[in-house]
Amino acid sequence: MEVGLYTFGGLTADPLTGQRIGALQRYRQVLQLAQLAEQAGLDVFGVGEHHRPDLPISSPAVMLAAIGATTRRLRLVSAVTILSTLDPVRVFQDYATADLCSEGSVEISAPCLGRPRSRCSSSSPPRSPLRCGARRPLPEGGGR
Repeated sequence: MEVGLYTFGGLTADPLTGQRIGALQRYRQVLQLAQLAEQAGLDVFGVGEHHRPDLPISSPAVMLAAIGATTRRLRLVSAVTILSTLDPVRVFQDYATADLCSEGSVEISAPCLGRPRSRCSSSSPPRSPLRCGARRPLPEGGGR
């Protein structure tokens, strides 16, 4: 069994002061949280993609690359990757780059949210990375 954490980097108010935390401060806290997770012996750390003002992590691959540059043992995962708004080939390239920056610890999760099951690749389970909804074959190589 693996134990880990995931975050969407929500901009909540500081519980002690009541002041809203900004995106830069939250990014720094996410990086620190990942480092603490590794020090505590956790196995996995995930970062999810959202496109809302209160959830500032819109590019988890970039955040995971930064985390991968400062950790060594954690398995890094995308908690959510929204393929319906992105070019699947570019997603592959971004995560392959993040995987190289982290020396092979980045994985992607791209569930078939909002798509009928029949549109998912019949040879892949519904949560298979980068296959759901892809309109053209993805390049081979790179990453894990």
